[in-house]
Amino acid sequence: MTDAEALELAGRALALWGGGGAPRLVKNRENIVFEVRLAQGPRAALRLHRPGYQTVAGIESELCWMQGLAAAGLRVPAPLPALSGALVEALDGRCVSCVGWLEGEPLGSAEAPLPGSAADQAARMHDLGALIARLHDGTDAMMLPPGFARPSWDEDGFLGEAALWGRFWESPAFAPGERALMLEARDVARQMLAEVRAEGCDFGLIHADVLRENVLCHDGQLALIDFDDSGFGFRHYDLATALVQSLEEPALPDLAATLVAGYRETRTLAPGRLALFVMLRCCASAGWIASRAGPDDPRQRFYAGRALRMARHVLDGTAPWELGL
Repeated sequence: MTDAEALELAGRALALWGGGGAPRLVKNRENIVFEVRLAQGPRAALRLHRPGYQTVAGIESELCWMQGLAAAGLRVPAPLPALSGALVEALDGRCVSCVGWLEGEPLGSAEAPLPGSAADQAARMHDLGALIARLHDGTDAMMLPPGFARPSWDEDGFLGEAALWGRFWESPAFAPGERALMLEARDVARQMLAEVRAEGCDFGLIHADVLRENVLCHDGQLALIDFDDSGFGFRHYDLATALVQSLEEPALPDLAATLVAGYRETRTLAPGRLALFVMLRCCASAGWIASRAGPDDPRQRFYAGRALRMARHVLDGTAPWELGL
């Protein structure tokens, strides 16, 4: 959908929430997001959801979870019902939802290291680990309603024939020998996940996409946005998604250590498993881009190369941060 088409649809969607004025386009990617003003005056984020990715029940469940987290005091966007009282409306084949606007600037981007000195970067990762722990604590304290429906980031969600983000081992960026290595890593990852299950892993609702652009910083406080990929999964995975954009940074060992330390201040985390889940995120990203970009897109090789590097670490029993986390 072009920006102009999205703007026209957003204007009509905004009327369902009693809003006024012209929506301001924030991003036109998986979901199309606009900054809007509602009739009562508050700023809000209007989302035009990507067709076919989440069901209506899935989006309603996502919003229900966010509502509970916000009520518990976590800095996440609070859902705003439409004039009809519904949290999700449908318009021209798209689901539409609206959430409260959170002030803040993204923690960073995929294109650049974390801003600030080494000490600043470590402090930010420590705070992020603590925020993820609060997310999991708040979630575990909730009673989910009947019919709650979100995808599962489990063995099949990562490694199955219908993996949530695609069959990463079929990425056009892998050479034949590389594809064989990825298939080996896929088999080993299944065995390792079975071991994690047998250990009594921490499994529950997770954000599943704690990238820097989904973490806002305002007055020194961090907030989480964009729960579109959330689902049931291994809690390690939230830490893995928070770390994956730092894999090429010299400060990686310190960033990994402080992230985990922040999390462990209030929650337990089994050691020695983080590399597995970082690899799974890298593999998922390789599958994601394979279904969204042409075979010659340079992002294909970037994601494939990162998955290969992490697969070699996991197969060798090592980690790029070498801390036994």
